[in-house]
Order: sequence, then structure tokens, then C-alpha cells
Amino acid sequence: MGTEPLHSSGRIEFDRGDITRESVGAIVNAANHSLLGGGGVDGAIHRAGGPAILAACRALREGAYRDGLPTGEAVETTAGDLDAEYVIHTVGPVYAKTIDHSDQLANAYRNSLTLAARLGLTTIAFPAISAGVYGWPMSSAAEIAVETVRETLESGEGNGIELVRFVLFNDAAYDAFVAAGV
Repeated sequence: MGTEPLHSSGRIEFDRGDITRESVGAIVNAANHSLLGGGGVDGAIHRAGGPAILAACRALREGAYRDGLPTGEAVETTAGDLDAEYVIHTVGPVYAKTIDHSDQLANAYRNSLTLAARLGLTTIAFPAISAGVYGWPMSSAAEIAVETVRETLESGEGNGIELVRFVLFNDAAYDAFVAAGV
């Protein structure tokens, strides 16, 4: 595992592993707009967290998010059976070669981090948002993620966050995030 101290109020860690096994204040879910589960990280979090997460997501869909969660936004639910206080759901953009959606990807990280800070959390674990089935090239996704987290912590928007851990599922993702963190 590589660790990079940022400044006195926070640090970033990179780890290969399974995000559903993290013991943190919030696990970030790379959700789809429906919030009702899916493949990849989203499906794994719903399976590991149990029915309480799906029930909370259904309640969100019946309330403020009738049309689904917009890209780049973030919302919290219970973590169910996960070893976390919350799951923060965010929707990353689908990669497109002809349209730059980098700002939406950055917003997914920024809004998740600021929500965690508003909830009074000190630790948060992120997957590589949009770098799976949404097709974002891993090195670019890693650069946007690490830069956005650094900027958010340094600006004070992530006030109180002591640890941001990127939990990467495979060696290629891990290597890209470590390289972006140098």
C-alpha cells in the first residue's frame, strides 16, 4: 500500500482490495442514476450491504430523487451490513471521446467528499469512479480523482476528513492511482 501525506488535515492512501471490506466512515458507491443497484462496484456494495441499502435507495427514489441521482451529485444512505457508517452514492459520467465530462467526474469526487465532511466523518473510501463499465481511461480517471481530492481537502471543503483511501480492485487501477498520487 502506498501512502502520501497531503497536509496537516488529511492524507490519501492507495490500496488494492475489495471496497466492501473497508472499515471507514463512508464507502463511496459508483452508482447508476437509478440508485437501485447494478454491476461492478455498485452491485458488490448492494450485495455486501444487504437489503437495507436498497430499501434506503428506494426511499430516495420515492422522494427527492424521483428521476434518479444526477451525474456528479452525491447522496448518503445507511451502510447496512457494511463496516461503515454510510454509503455515499455518486454517479460518474460515461466516458466520451468527443465530449469532455471531466468536470462531472471531478464533481462526483468533490461532492462525495464534502458530503462526508458535512456528515462529520473522518474517513472515506473511494473506488475508481467511471473507470469500469463507464469506460473512462484509467490513467485519466486516476489523475482527475487524486487532483480533485487534493484540491477539495486543501480548500477546506473536506474539513475534518483525516483519511481518503482509494480502494482499487486490480493492479492496473492501483498502479494508475499510485502514479497519479506522485
